[in-house]
Amino acid sequence: MPVLRWIRRNLIVIAGLLTLAYLILPNVVVMVFSFNKPNGRFNYAWQHFSLDAWKDPCGVADMCGSLSLSLQIATWATIGATVLGTMISFALVRYRFRARGAINSLIFLPMAMPEVVMAASLLTLFLNMGAQLGFWTILIAHVMFCLSFVVTAVKARVMSMDPRLEEAARDLYAGPVQTFLRVTLPIAAPGIAAGALLAFALSFDDFIITNFNAGSTVTFPMFVWGSAQRGTPVQINVIGTAMFIIAVLVVVAGQLIANRRKNSAR
Repeated sequence: MPVLRWIRRNLIVIAGLLTLAYLILPNVVVMVFSFNKPNGRFNYAWQHFSLDAWKDPCGVADMCGSLSLSLQIATWATIGATVLGTMISFALVRYRFRARGAINSLIFLPMAMPEVVMAASLLTLFLNMGAQLGFWTILIAHVMFCLSFVVTAVKARVMSMDPRLEEAARDLYAGPVQTFLRVTLPIAAPGIAAGALLAFALSFDDFIITNFNAGSTVTFPMFVWGSAQRGTPVQINVIGTAMFIIAVLVVVAGQLIANRRKNSAR
């Protein structure tokens, strides 16, 4: 039958679209319920269409404060993890030294072990050091957690780089700094950007590690968890929708820039 033949030819595309729809469906539900006006405290059932939550996204006490704190921590954790992860990636790919294999294994341990194990270990470390739990302990914990993901993304990009391009730059009398800024960094930039975006998303969204090492500090995921015990403000859906739209725009913008560079290179 023609329909069956068409399905067989496009089976991979159909499976990909269904998987994508499955992944996006929760975000669509969050987006729809950001326009809801529930009768009670819980925003679980559709009641009335309203723009009240979008007009006043900070209408819930302390929500925007926790959101601002999460954005600050995610930004600094991204910077720290990206800088350290990029240097580690170049060192592991470009140089041969003792314990290189062991370091490779240790780098991937945080990705393999349960998150609660790392959270409890960091809490034990901070307590033994007598550190005050709060902003800085969360930041250090997030850098440690995100570092492995950044190294994975950047390392894959560095391994695919052609060293002859850097040799050609040196043959043309470019110094080490100029070679790095003009040749190495632009080629590695997509991997660095991917690692940075992943680190930001992981840091902003993290709850388990933050909950262990936050003390009395409340980030946005902790605020959402606490609010769910008493009710779910519609403003939470508004913030979630805004973050989802921003993430999509960033990805689309990056893809457009990459396509434009490919076309100009041709």
